[in-house]
Amino acid sequence: MDNRPILFFDSGIGGLSVVKEARILLPGRPYVYVADDAAFPYGAWEEEALLERMVGLFAELLATYRPVMSVIACNTASTLAIHRLRETFPQETFVGTVPAIKPAAERTRSGLVSVLATPGTVKRQYTRDLIRDYAARCHVRLVGSENLAALAEQYMREGFVDEAAVEAEIAPCFVEQDGRRTDIVVLACTHYPFLVNRMRKTAPWPVDWIDTSEAIARRAQTLASSLPPAGPMESEDIAHFTSGKPPEALRRLLLGFGFRPEVG
Repeated sequence: MDNRPILFFDSGIGGLSVVKEARILLPGRPYVYVADDAAFPYGAWEEEALLERMVGLFAELLATYRPVMSVIACNTASTLAIHRLRETFPQETFVGTVPAIKPAAERTRSGLVSVLATPGTVKRQYTRDLIRDYAARCHVRLVGSENLAALAEQYMREGFVDEAAVEAEIAPCFVEQDGRRTDIVVLACTHYPFLVNRMRKTAPWPVDWIDTSEAIARRAQTLASSLPPAGPMESEDIAHFTSGKPPEALRRLLLGFGFRPEVG
């Protein structure tokens, strides 16, 4: 028996979109959810400062929770830090999150694909390498949204979002070229699936919105298949906030996802 938890990590609550899928595929494992809300949003951070923060933070998290694997449920964090984390903690298992550019290139009919991400993911060389390797025959537009992750956080906490603001953030994704239109938008931030219904409502035409949450959960499931089975659940799943003081609405939200928030 191995009752060590699977740790899910994000800058905020976006990683819950991955947890939602993992609950279905890996129902018998204890979970820890870590939100680095003290540093939210990641998209505005300088690379070296964020990299240093993440390595230091994971040294503490791995020692505290001893996870059987860590799922970096954040595109910005993964594209920046996944290689460094694997180098620094070679004995640990990490599952990363990367923009679904390959499946988008395989699925598009018009050849016009947009990647909706944070500014940090857009400027990352990792993202551009994915386009070079898997989507060279497509026209890929990278759209770095400054505000969409925060809008998703607001929506999940309060149940309300300004649809005009969502429409403004996604508008650059829609391209018309030589009689063709964008037909796929890659949601390259785990926050964004929580707003996809609002995106569909405000989009100028229908597109295929690609969400990688299920694929990430399936990768975790594959790695977990080689582990000893988990025994009876001995404690509640835990949510850890780096700020130490999440607002009441956020605590209620985490309870709804099956986590007991740690406070203080």
